[in-house]
Amino acid sequence: MRIAILGGTGREGRGLALRWAKAGHEVVVASRDAARAARSAEELSGLGCGAIQGGDYTRALAGAEVVVVSVPYPAHGDLLTSLRSSLLDRVVIDITVPIKPPRVQVVSLPTGQAAALEAQAILGTECKLVAALHHVSSVHLSDPAHAIDCDVLVCSDHDEARAVAIRLVGDLGLRGLDAGPLRNAIALESLTPVLLHLNKRYKAEGAGIRFTGVNAK
Repeated sequence: MRIAILGGTGREGRGLALRWAKAGHEVVVASRDAARAARSAEELSGLGCGAIQGGDYTRALAGAEVVVVSVPYPAHGDLLTSLRSSLLDRVVIDITVPIKPPRVQVVSLPTGQAAALEAQAILGTECKLVAALHHVSSVHLSDPAHAIDCDVLVCSDHDEARAVAIRLVGDLGLRGLDAGPLRNAIALESLTPVLLHLNKRYKAEGAGIRFTGVNAK
């Protein structure tokens, strides 16, 4: 599967690229700065997990079946607005969390209640939009040999898109769980600042979540 990661030069995007490339997917990391994306892709490819491409958003989206939105929240709305026509026929996995530095350990609900719901307002309900991967540490993702003890909650109003996202989560070495409609992204995004607080309070290296009593086979 061809996966374009918008904002793929960031820590989270780089880790996702490495693991999906290792799982056999065709991965393109994308940035507004094509040269920066190319340098990042070359560096990632050199780590031995598989060839990773890099380029600007137009190149990354060409032929992509799945698009991952991994950009800081302040850039989120403008990016989706500019690319709207290119995203309507694809599965879009939005991992954005609306945190406000420096108070990243405090829940901050945006005007639209969740970044994913704001994305839906921009892209429309016909877009196959998924909210997921808010609770996986970039520290763990960046080490493909490291087993991550974490579940991933996946929300969407599109059953097919949710199923695709859960399979891709599995390819990362994680367990994806169907967490219901896209509106539940309010809860998912709000949990990230709590995990950041736990990291600081207990000096953890990437706290995650695990649900017991759930048989997801």
